[in-house]
This record gives sequence, structure tokens and C-alpha cells, in this order.
Amino acid sequence: MLRPKDTSLTRTLPLGSDPALRRRFMVVDEPLQGNLRFGLLLEVLDKLAEDTALGYVRRFAPGARVVTAAIDNILVRHAADVTRDLSFYAQINHVGRTSMEVGIRVEQTGEPAIHVASCYFTMVARSLEGEEARGIPLPPLEYRDELEKRRAQQAIAGREAYRAESAAALEPPSREEFELLARLHREQEQSGFAGILAGSLVTDSWERMYPEQENVPTTIFGGYLIRRAYELSSICAELVAPERPVIAAVNRINFFHPVRLSDKLHYTSRVVYTGRTSIGVEASIERISRDRTTKALSNSCLFTFVNVDRNLVHQPVPTIYPVTYAEDARFLAAYRRHEDLARHR
Repeated sequence: MLRPKDTSLTRTLPLGSDPALRRRFMVVDEPLQGNLRFGLLLEVLDKLAEDTALGYVRRFAPGARVVTAAIDNILVRHAADVTRDLSFYAQINHVGRTSMEVGIRVEQTGEPAIHVASCYFTMVARSLEGEEARGIPLPPLEYRDELEKRRAQQAIAGREAYRAESAAALEPPSREEFELLARLHREQEQSGFAGILAGSLVTDSWERMYPEQENVPTTIFGGYLIRRAYELSSICAELVAPERPVIAAVNRINFFHPVRLSDKLHYTSRVVYTGRTSIGVEASIERISRDRTTKALSNSCLFTFVNVDRNLVHQPVPTIYPVTYAEDARFLAAYRRHEDLARHR
């Protein structure tokens, strides 16, 4: 029986020694802290999670494929330096019946060593592509030492926490939450109100899918899709960030339906919450088939940004004001995620 360490995979992005690669990963061509294109990093992470899971699954089912079901959490701990190599350490933390949690640690070695991010992906093993795809039961891992056991338990707890969060989203607000929403609505009724309405903080984009974005036959690479969703969300966050929004966390990305060649995609991002310095952005990707007979939600994404200056010092952001019931619900859900993230940190 295999242990988690037997599934490990490491990779390096040689940003320090490859000028062309370094330039590709820059946000702007000037010295700037946190000058790394996080959207491109999401592509790298998704591919590494796929390769890690595939290495395990094909030990038992050589013809199998794996798909990303969700990005459970990416917590950005430090801003990466685009002039230094990025190292990735991936392994499977837990195996369920047909799914696996792949954990990836992103680091920059040297002086000083930097722990850039901790990432958690849920991958699912499939026997075929298309409508006939079926989940493949997987043999479990053996967890021997305390670290392996703790990571496996955290994977299970994370899954339960997401289910609890999804259920809690349907719960009415607490007294404190109700008073917060009531205050925001009262302020809108004051004479001379000039606050920012949540409904004005929306961006969207359209795109057609071509063979260059293909990963497996006729299916578009999920890493590309979430990169595009992130980039639009970053632009959306700029609508309310007086300085510069940088990513603090990927709270959740769900993969609901595969995107096919020639599909037309509609990306929508909206600012749903602001804290003292943080900005919550929700993004969705809707796919429309070329013959326009099929329309479905492909992905939903939740990002948390923080507003910073050139030295990465957090700066205040203005309060946003929900107006409709739907905006209240999004604001409240993002408020709860923000509180959970603050406790986690």
C-alpha cells in the first residue's frame, strides 16, 4: 500500500535564470513587490495537481484520466519575488472513493526563504471522456506518521467544512449580521448619500474556445479558464481599490461542467464585499455551445484581494452597499468567508 510521500512530485519555475520566462510572469515591466502574474501561477498549479493525481491513478488504471473538481483553498502567505525561482512540492494528502486531495506547497528557497502559498485541489479519477465518463474507485493510501495522518484528517475536515458552509449560506443572518446589513441600508437613505453601490461593481467578458486551449481531446484546459476568471476578477477589484489589489486567497473554485471546443464563454465578476482593506470578488463562467442548444454554469470562483501600496502595506478600501436581496445574500456570504479566513490566519 502506498503512502502519501510515494505520490510526491516537485517542479521548479526557473524565473531567476530564464529572462523570457520571468518577463512572461511579470505584471508590469518595472521593479515592484508582488509583481507576479497570479493567474499564470493558477495554470501551473492546476497542471501540477493533475499530473500528481494522474501519477497515482494510472498505477491502477493505465487508461484513466483525472479532472479538477474543485480548488478548495489557496492561501497566499507571502508575495512572491518574480526574480527568484519558484519551487512546487505536491503530494496526495487523502484518497476517497474516486477523489483525491492534492496539496501543493509553493516556496522560494534561498535568503530569505519564502513560503508563498498553500494550495489544496480536489481531483476525480475518470474512466472515459464525455457523456460516458465514470468515476474510478481508488485504493486508499496508508497514513503512517503523524504528519500524514494530520493532513488526511484536515482533508476530511475541509470537505465537511465546505458542506457546512454551503448549508450555512441558506441560514438567516445572526443578530450581528442583521444589524450590519440594516446599517448599510439605513445609510443609503440618508440625505446626500454618495456611497458605492455593489451593483455598479461588475465586469464581464466573452470568449470563444479554440484548439490551442485544449487539454484532453475536445476539452478545454481548466487552468486556462480559471486564469481568465482571475484576471477579470482582478480588474473588477480595481473598481473599488484606491491603490492596488493583490490576491490574498482563492476561497473556492468549483468545476461543474467541462468546456468544449468552439464553446462560447461568458465571464462575469462582481465585487460582493469589502472589509477594512479586503475585497471579496465572485466570478462565474457560463458556457454556451456553438449551436446554442446548451447553456450551463461551468465554474464558480471566490477570490479575496487586499488593497496595498507599492510596499505591500495594506490600505483602506471604501465600504460597498448592497441594495437587492441577492446582493445582501452575496455580501453576507462573503462577510462570513472573510471572518473564517481571519480566524484561519
